[in-house]
Amino acid sequence: MGAQSGKDLLIKVDLTGGGQFESVAGLRATRISFNAESVDVTSLESQGGWRELLAGAGVKSAALSGSGVFKDADTDERARQIFFDGETPDFQVVIPDFGIVEGAFQITAIEYAGTHDGEATYEISMASAGALSFAAA
Repeated sequence: MGAQSGKDLLIKVDLTGGGQFESVAGLRATRISFNAESVDVTSLESQGGWRELLAGAGVKSAALSGSGVFKDADTDERARQIFFDGETPDFQVVIPDFGIVEGAFQITAIEYAGTHDGEATYEISMASAGALSFAAA
């Protein structure tokens, strides 16, 4: 597999709750990160004093973030609604030539900015709010 274009890493929001996903408007940069906490079970009996971790334990989480040009599109309105209502709808993250990650996320921050001689911009951050699924491309 060759290099992929960053513009093809998409964050999509379910606009209606019925599986109608649409790309979040105006994004220029997107990021997804996966995390898994470890559970340390090291004891005096651990071989050679090496740390031991409990397989399959710990909390898994994912975080999404993006920034871009504010477009005031349907997806922007939906994001504001999600934030102010405290909803956790499904989002999709399309990772080019790799697959699609889907699941519930909570919008934890939205920031709007602008200068007198530039475009209005925004940044958005989300945290996973349940189990995620992955479908390979």
